[in-house]
Amino acid sequence: KGDRSPCSPSRVLHLRKIPNDVTEAEVISLGVPFGKVTNLLMLKGKSQRTQAALQAVNAVQSGGMALTGAPITESGLPPGQSSVLRIIVENLFYPVTLEVLYQIFCKFGTVLKIITFTKNNQFQALLQYADPLNAQYAKMALDGQNIYNACCTLRIDFSKLTSLNVKYNNDKSRDFTRLDLPSGDGQPSLDPTMAAAFGTPSIISSPYAGAAGFAPAIGFPQAAGLSIPAVPSALGPLAISTSAMTGRMALPGVTGLPGNSVLLVSNLNPDAITPDGLFILFGVYGDVHRVKIMFNKKENALVQMADATQAQLAMNHLNGQKLFGKALRITLSKHQTVQLPREGQEDQGLTKDYGNSPLHRFKKPGSKNFQNIFPPSATLHLSNIPPSITVDDLKNLFAGTGCIVKAFKFFPKDRKMALIQLGTVEEAIQALTELHNHDLGENHHLRVSFSKSTI
Repeated sequence: KGDRSPCSPSRVLHLRKIPNDVTEAEVISLGVPFGKVTNLLMLKGKSQRTQAALQAVNAVQSGGMALTGAPITESGLPPGQSSVLRIIVENLFYPVTLEVLYQIFCKFGTVLKIITFTKNNQFQALLQYADPLNAQYAKMALDGQNIYNACCTLRIDFSKLTSLNVKYNNDKSRDFTRLDLPSGDGQPSLDPTMAAAFGTPSIISSPYAGAAGFAPAIGFPQAAGLSIPAVPSALGPLAISTSAMTGRMALPGVTGLPGNSVLLVSNLNPDAITPDGLFILFGVYGDVHRVKIMFNKKENALVQMADATQAQLAMNHLNGQKLFGKALRITLSKHQTVQLPREGQEDQGLTKDYGNSPLHRFKKPGSKNFQNIFPPSATLHLSNIPPSITVDDLKNLFAGTGCIVKAFKFFPKDRKMALIQLGTVEEAIQALTELHNHDLGENHHLRVSFSKSTI
């Protein structure tokens, strides 16, 4: 067995050293973020549970019947299913923070908002995904799982709410699309419709008030000097960092996630990529401070965002997307900052500092850009178009980057803005990196963003 000849790439992955207590659903959940899982063979286990878990995944992905027997719509989801999950944490032996929940649930898709609160002496949370499919995957994989060994059990249902209204970014609530929100006084209030839907008081109490093993006075470990031992996570691949587990914030204030603001981007096309291209692309999801393409390995780069929240947002949206024919691979870097080259050090312009760039989209508090963060799509939103520019001018401009222009329309009430639909998402990503800030004359520089609309 040790002398197997190397195999060419195929649809089948062979996983070894899987612990005995890992379920089929957990193994399947590893594959879900990368595409449709069509089969699984656990070589030392019975296959019945495998088939049940696969049926659950396929019901969501192919529009069949869900395990509950609920009818499925064309989107592959039960009618009216929400992208908001209601999460109850039972047997709360160790603290569970908003950051812990984020680290677990972001494995299944883009998390937009989280609100935590205590009701009936239970720590609960509402969590909104960008897509109801992500909520379905997360519920399927995580319901009934323990965050830590033999404690902190997740009970997950779909919420009746379709969207969460977060007023403050702090340790109880977070809107990852609105980095401009105030931190409030640590006691964010639910808006009346949400309060009515959940029967919660208008003021959310500390998540640890009255929770098992935690009196309100020691709700926050860092405040009480309480250090939680690094217990192994029962979720295996969904293991969370020790800093998140102890409720420690790695950044000043409470607006960021624990962790790093520097991303390692690999599998780049070394013949086509530039620091400016990465600055423009990652700048869709946050303010990029520095970019470094590795001198000796130009398919790798470091991208330093303004904070860890923006880094996580960029990673969620761009990991796996194709740029110049190569699928991006993005992880958090072990580096805390991108070092600029020393004077006289050979660099060939591969490291750039963008700290003072006028192109940052998120510097202005309350900017509309915070509300228009969308995943990469084939349709792009164009703005800042001067009156003299015609439809053909813009079509030719985008065709010049090698794109196929499928559709175009100006906004009926504002010809400064338009939508353009290109052949593929990859073409749109490439066009955005090349044409954002393009000089259209008359002191107008084109603004390009991904759109949630289609033409």
